[in-house]
Amino acid sequence: LVVALIQTFLVFFAQQLLESVVRQSARLVMTGQVQSAQMTKDVFKQKVCDQVVILFNCSGLMVDMQVATSWSAADTGIPALTFDGTGTVQNTWQYDPGNSGDIVVLRVMYQWPVFLGPLGFNLSNLSNGNRLIMASAAFQNEPGS
Repeated sequence: LVVALIQTFLVFFAQQLLESVVRQSARLVMTGQVQSAQMTKDVFKQKVCDQVVILFNCSGLMVDMQVATSWSAADTGIPALTFDGTGTVQNTWQYDPGNSGDIVVLRVMYQWPVFLGPLGFNLSNLSNGNRLIMASAAFQNEPGS
């Protein structure tokens, strides 16, 4: 029971941290800082990673940013991950911070390792036994950004 409680707490805490990081990272895009600095995908991912070094391994972070044509077309859902034979995620993530007035969706994902607990308690939601945690933000870039 204690193992289950600790594991649940850690997943919840990691999810909350990821939500906070996505809000802060989305603000960089929304205010035009990413666009004016001409940040590449790797530089932006490092900015995200710099905020989560305590609980996450930076190489495991998956960042997807895309422009939506309308609010109803903004996809904030959890994507289906595809894995190769070694268990590496094969999805191709987009990186488009958009322009002034664009609707942008930022999703940051991480495979959290899960350990089986007593009585079959299992927090995994992926076929490889891990849990995909994700935070997303949908926003409209500020005018003039």
